Amino acid sequence: MRNNAKLPKVLGKKVQKHRKELNLTQEELAFKIGISRAYMGYIEQGRNIPAVEVLQKIAKVLRISIGDLF
Repeated sequence: MRNNAKLPKVLGKKVQKHRKELNLTQEELAFKIGISRAYMGYIEQGRNIPAVEVLQKIAKVLRISIGDLF
């Protein structure tokens, strides 16, 4: 169970890392995938785990596989 509790934080840090590698702001990434900047912030902070559809969009924009986020 402990590893599952860490999942949102791990996911958020990886999204942030890959976003910064592409020199994108939270706002730019959020716009490209059709979510609010606030929600993107929650994802990166590990406060929310996005739906699979949102993960797919994030991965596509960041040019990575969904597996790279975990």
